Amino acid sequence: MSSLVIRLVCGLLFSALVLGAVVHPPDNISQGIGMLLPGAMLLSVALKGPRRSIIKKKRAAPAPTAVR
Repeated sequence: MSSLVIRLVCGLLFSALVLGAVVHPPDNISQGIGMLLPGAMLLSVALKGPRRSIIKKKRAAPAPTAVR
């Protein structure tokens, strides 16, 4: 999937989350704090793009040569 599509979808989800919080504010502070984590994650992916794999792939070792 294209990085641009993922960033666009995350940006739209973040804006929907913010709009929902503005139109219907949370009842108590714990609900508001609970909305911060997914919102921060969506905003991070929307701005930076999806992260690549943290674990680097090992390169294939060269075949050993026979010594006579």
